[in-house]
Amino acid sequence: MTVRGLATDLAAALAPVYAAPEAAAIAALVAEHLLGLDPLQRRMRGQEPVSSEIQAQLPALRARLLAHEPVQYVLGTAHFAGMELEVTPATLIPRPETEELVQLVAAEQRPRPGLRVLDVGTGSGCLALALARALPEANVWAVDISPEALAVARRNAARYAPGVAFQEVDILQSRPAGLAPATLDVLVSNPPYVRESERILMRENVLAWEPATALFVPDHDPLLFYRRLAVLGAELLGPGGGIYLEINEALGPETAALLTARHFGEVRVVNDLFGRPRVVRGTRR
Repeated sequence: MTVRGLATDLAAALAPVYAAPEAAAIAALVAEHLLGLDPLQRRMRGQEPVSSEIQAQLPALRARLLAHEPVQYVLGTAHFAGMELEVTPATLIPRPETEELVQLVAAEQRPRPGLRVLDVGTGSGCLALALARALPEANVWAVDISPEALAVARRNAARYAPGVAFQEVDILQSRPAGLAPATLDVLVSNPPYVRESERILMRENVLAWEPATALFVPDHDPLLFYRRLAVLGAELLGPGGGIYLEINEALGPETAALLTARHFGEVRVVNDLFGRPRVVRGTRR
């Protein structure tokens, strides 16, 4: 079996579960991971043979993928903002569109010594670590309710941003320890925002594998976390501090209204590269 043959054969095996372009992309990720290659190297070295040891791993990987397990969980890694992060079923898989949230914060917040950043609901740590790298002089805190997710985030931080401080916090019930009122410069979060009624729109590999507590909110209170984040932002952010929240694209105006009600200024909904409402941001007066 050659490098090209590995990817081609795996893509064909995944055809019953995935459309051809997605099957090919998954197969390429698997090949690159197993062989330690980047995409260009995989293409340039397509005729090289694959060792029997690597080939022996394929049946188990193929079976997991055919069971709809996300390729990131199968491989144990996901790429985000130039990092290769560990992910497990205790953490959401970082999405490429969330990188736009990092870019927005980095563009609006001038790197400076003492900048204080809080990431709420950190999961794998993707936002906190990306912001720590984009704003290298910042002090970054990250909180999550899940000890399992925090263990993953800490391992990722050890590799990419050892200075990030983590806490286990139920943000709906309390606030992070050690943060005095009006001392934060940035509060960022990608909280649960998918309404229970939207489950039917989601794919099986998300529903069956990713942590429901990090995804779903009740239909009768879909802005549950945003209401709490607006309160926390009003308490913890100093004058001129920024709040940045990834949102349900169907609830942009409603989310923005929560910030306006808490006397944030410069509140606006920011669209992603595909023109979909992605982030609500505001500035503490």
